[in-house]
Amino acid sequence: MPLQMNREVFVTCAITGSGGTQDRSPLVPRSPRQIAEAAIDAAKAGAAIVHCHVRDPDTGKPRRDVHLYREVTERIRAADVDVVLNLTAGMGGDIVLGPPEQPLPIRPEGTDMGGAADRMEHVRQCLPEICTLDCGTMNFAEADYVMVNTPGMLRAMGGMMAALGVKPEIEAFDTGHLWFARQLVEEGVLKPDALVQLCMGVPWGAPDDLNTFMAMVNNVPRDWTFSAFSLGRNQMAYVAAAVLAGGHVRVGLEDNLWLDKGVLATNAQLVERAVTIVESMGARVIGPEEVRRKLNLVKRAPLVG
Repeated sequence: MPLQMNREVFVTCAITGSGGTQDRSPLVPRSPRQIAEAAIDAAKAGAAIVHCHVRDPDTGKPRRDVHLYREVTERIRAADVDVVLNLTAGMGGDIVLGPPEQPLPIRPEGTDMGGAADRMEHVRQCLPEICTLDCGTMNFAEADYVMVNTPGMLRAMGGMMAALGVKPEIEAFDTGHLWFARQLVEEGVLKPDALVQLCMGVPWGAPDDLNTFMAMVNNVPRDWTFSAFSLGRNQMAYVAAAVLAGGHVRVGLEDNLWLDKGVLATNAQLVERAVTIVESMGARVIGPEEVRRKLNLVKRAPLVG
């Protein structure tokens, strides 16, 4: 497929993630207040979408407590800035196995497996405009940790997203994930105007070399909307690569802690850097209202009760 640069680009900021970064930078937000404030600052810096996980306010470890998501949602929606809210639905699919000769029983430390409704409860209560759907099972770099997303689980969660009127953001960590996402569209579980995030450089998914990236891009149907990111030092390079390949961009502390060598970043600074790159390429950064029209999103009122 020939490259066709995107001239109208939205920026997603992934605010905090669920990785073990909380002790590597004091700028990684932990509490709902910190996460919401970082999201608001990112929106003011030019992010049209904020992608949020939640953490234990004291330890910074990843959590999926509904009350934490509700507080983040309430604070963002009460702010004096407009932004599209994207909540993760990737938590609750973690299995940590024992050593190679004795993988069972599964280790309780780090294992967190929930049913589809359990994994979607915060989405049901908060009703973000977007939530993520990790379209495959894969090994992660951390020990013998497996991110588990079976076909049955994904069909169930995708159906719940459709029933709630929340747009799935397909998280594709390899080409097989895109293959299955296309199957979900064919089955009618997902709508044809799908949104996909190409996740590059996450061990052990798709490496972030440009040949692999273009293989991923070439597996995205033409009527879908795609965004892309990479990790660490390649984050900003992939801002340019995604725009050049016809997509949108994601930055943020979930994927990269550094602004420059030896200089820790805030989310807003990473967004500002991405906006500069996009505009320097001759493209325009679009805002949340244009994103809603483009992606057919439903803006939600503030939570009550």
